[in-house]
Amino acid sequence: MNAVLEDLTRAGVSIWLDDLTRTRITSGNLKELINTMNVRGVTTNPSIFEGAIAGSVDAYSTQIQSLAHQGVNAEQAVRLMTSDDVRSACDIFSGVFKETNGVDGRVSIEVDPRLARDTPATINEAQDLWDLVNRENLLIKIPATIEGLPAITEVIGRGISVNVTLIFSVERYVQVMDAYISGLELAIERGHVISNIESVASFFVSRVDSSVDSLLTANASDRAIALLGKTAITNARLAWKAYTEVLSSDRWKALKGANPQRPLWASTGVKDPAYSDTRYVMELVAPGCVNTMPEKTLLAVADHGVLVGDTVSGTADASATIWRELSDVGIDLAAVCNELEADGVAKFEQAWISLLDTVSAALKRV
Repeated sequence: MNAVLEDLTRAGVSIWLDDLTRTRITSGNLKELINTMNVRGVTTNPSIFEGAIAGSVDAYSTQIQSLAHQGVNAEQAVRLMTSDDVRSACDIFSGVFKETNGVDGRVSIEVDPRLARDTPATINEAQDLWDLVNRENLLIKIPATIEGLPAITEVIGRGISVNVTLIFSVERYVQVMDAYISGLELAIERGHVISNIESVASFFVSRVDSSVDSLLTANASDRAIALLGKTAITNARLAWKAYTEVLSSDRWKALKGANPQRPLWASTGVKDPAYSDTRYVMELVAPGCVNTMPEKTLLAVADHGVLVGDTVSGTADASATIWRELSDVGIDLAAVCNELEADGVAKFEQAWISLLDTVSAALKRV
């Protein structure tokens, strides 16, 4: 086991891989990452599946031929192929799932991103995916749009575990946590055992720095330049403060046996080469969080990551100061986060459409 990643796990960070391909499953690579890199879960999204299938159609050729002869359309084929991959990954992680009493060993699959603004359709798709994959260590990914919030409550209320994705602002994160708690309360009313329900809240990191840094660079003042690279980590640390406040609330404490909705740091691959390639991991170490990393980031952390302990707890006051300084130089952080959410939904939708086109063409060739 890699020593750095083992120490990171001991510090309370659950290491998940932000990638899944059929080749990774069939070659044994995913199992190897569990054994040697302490990977304890997997996240997927439409962009990942688009890259996996479009980039390696040969790996799916046998299934595509079978599906073509069955007369399925592209949407049906995509769901069958992606759900098969997720189900296989769930089985590979079954040992981790049992060892951690269901906390880790989780694999995520996302609802059709074209439904991000449609609450009833999101609920129906989440239920369909839960039934289709049929694994207790599955997480259904639902975007944290305004329309997604009531869907989160209803899906949790049905006893389904959820990964809430595309969270950029602390304000929206607070709404997500409220939706989760409301879902648990609904689940209790319906007779579900809430200790069986797990949830994570995927708080996106690097994209925030990419957007704000461009605005700070355009500002060009000394105060603005001094703030470069500080927004994303500050934003995540303030989200952690909000999380701890919810855990200390009377409403949460009344939910006996409930599992906390752990913050999951997403988009942790560094986009600016001027920054350390491990910064969105090592600067966000806190007991009880998840960090889902692309393989490149995972390998960088394993190779030269320097762990200095908890880098989140006790940072609330300093983070609030940086937040005020960003506002003072004219950064409208609410507007930035709203734009990032809209852009995230649009990118996932485009990736899904591209995937459908790829599979449609493959079915036609057969």
